[in-house]
Amino acid sequence: MRVRVIALDLGRRRIGLALSDRSGTLATPWRTVRGGGSVPEVVGRLVALLRELGDDDDGALAGIVVGLPLHLDGRPHERAVRVRAIASALEQQTGLPVTLQDERLTSVEAEQRLALRERDWRKRKARLDAAAAAIMLQDYLDAQLDAREGRRQKAEDRS
Repeated sequence: MRVRVIALDLGRRRIGLALSDRSGTLATPWRTVRGGGSVPEVVGRLVALLRELGDDDDGALAGIVVGLPLHLDGRPHERAVRVRAIASALEQQTGLPVTLQDERLTSVEAEQRLALRERDWRKRKARLDAAAAAIMLQDYLDAQLDAREGRRQKAEDRS
């Protein structure tokens, strides 16, 4: 079955999006969309984009991963309330499972990776949010793979 997962890095001005491949093992930056506006406005834009993506021939969406902003010590950032509201509305309106994923330091890591290939900070900035979403999605996909392998190993140990 061909299914993909999408990740959203919900910034104040921009939303970075990343997609997994059909096997759910590799995350790739996809695009950036406008992030400003009220929660219903943002959700409306994202739902329209997800429906459009769902009609794509490259495989159906199996879930949404939304970056949860946390402070370095693990406390929720003040933006976490808005992120949770958007995540809840997306789950209700799309029927897809939504997972909140820790996004701490993904933008820093994305900036460092992009700086290795692109010297112009303006060009890096345009790609930063989608790159951060891809890092967050890859962390999520790796954790899912580790969990599947752990369950398989337990089943083998029982037999």
